[in-house]
Amino acid sequence: MRQIFPSSIRVLAAAVSLWAAEPVDLIVSGREVVTMDAQYRVVANGAVAVRADRIVAVGARADIDRRFTAKRRIDRPNALITPGLINTHTHAPMSLLRGIADDLRLQEWLEKYIFPAEAKNVTADFCRAGTDLAVLEMLLGGTTTYTDMYYFEEVIADATAKAGMRGVLGQTIIQFPVPDAKTPELALQRTEAFLKRFAGNPLITAAPAPHAIYTNADGTLQAARALANKYGAPLLIHVSETKREFDESRAKRGMTPVAALARLGVFDGRTVAAHGVWLDEDDVATLAAKRVGVAHCPSSNMKLASGIAPLGKLMKAGVAVGLGPDGPAGSNNDFNLFEEIDLAGKLQKIAAMDPEVLPARDAFAMATIGGARVLGMASDIGSLEAGKKADLITVSLDSPHAYPMFNVYSQLVNALKAADVTDVVINGRTVVLARKPLTLDPARVRLAAERYMGAVAKSVAR
Repeated sequence: MRQIFPSSIRVLAAAVSLWAAEPVDLIVSGREVVTMDAQYRVVANGAVAVRADRIVAVGARADIDRRFTAKRRIDRPNALITPGLINTHTHAPMSLLRGIADDLRLQEWLEKYIFPAEAKNVTADFCRAGTDLAVLEMLLGGTTTYTDMYYFEEVIADATAKAGMRGVLGQTIIQFPVPDAKTPELALQRTEAFLKRFAGNPLITAAPAPHAIYTNADGTLQAARALANKYGAPLLIHVSETKREFDESRAKRGMTPVAALARLGVFDGRTVAAHGVWLDEDDVATLAAKRVGVAHCPSSNMKLASGIAPLGKLMKAGVAVGLGPDGPAGSNNDFNLFEEIDLAGKLQKIAAMDPEVLPARDAFAMATIGGARVLGMASDIGSLEAGKKADLITVSLDSPHAYPMFNVYSQLVNALKAADVTDVVINGRTVVLARKPLTLDPARVRLAAERYMGAVAKSVAR
């Protein structure tokens, strides 16, 4: 009888195991997988298996390696794997207006600087160059989905999709002449064409985006809602950002902006309300009853001295709350969601004078699964679970500020930075690998952005 040695048995067992393993396209492994699922599971020495655009499995690396064989691997033994970050409010092409008018109140900033600068500079090409710059920054900082509101949104959508990024993109509707539409009727027509063009796109969710209650007629707001409902799209709008907006609405309409929008039917469908700083008790109840998601923008609200959103009341009422950096033209100046996560927690603590308010895990949830809920996309993104879209990032723990690590959520919120993001996968496609963008050429993006600097500077010369 032929003798079978133990080493041969091991080789045979390995071969059988490999033969039985399921094929996948990608396995990403790391020190810990922060799933942000309903149990907030954190898997030590974990891995995520991806096939096409979906997550197939999340678990211990040994188990994933036993069950699957991958065409490609990203192994980061000293990194965290987390869901991609979700930006619920920004204005991407305004990257080309970065810092042109700082340290001003919102109305003065808008009326004296931003609106005039946009009128003189914004074109389709401007929006493409600005979007490329914004998306490059967002991808390198771990943002995998962003929510936009601007002009020439079809150009923004094209640029976003080409970069491999996910976007909920809102065509701005406003009552006065703007770069892509001289009347609100034309803006509504552009919006409908945009909704039709990107219907069913795997990365782009098109949306109507009436700017605000104070920059649109009531009929325009209602028409925007009707368009959103006709195409099953969300509606994006600024709501109760400043005390002036809040007070003027009560003086002119006898009710708050939230109450007025609710009466007009603007909240009768999926809605993302940016800011929500000035809210009374009835407003909070209305937002909860209408299932309106709120995009909290702490940097912007601090920089423009707009106030502090009542996150505790909103969350207690069951309102979905996400995070956004707002635009980079003076209301923030960057697209750094790690910064927003950090500031959100600290701002609520000082507002309540209570260090236990908004703990780190809840703050990180706002940028992941919370943001997905705001957008009505929690069944697809926001957590690392089998069946969901493969949107994930790796965050390096190699820098001095990254160790020691006693609590993974504390580390993510209070210590780690956007610059620690190493790899980015969106819809199953690797778009950043080892800090190198794979879908955008940084030199080309910068050159295109620099072409606009002189013209923008002239347009805001005091």
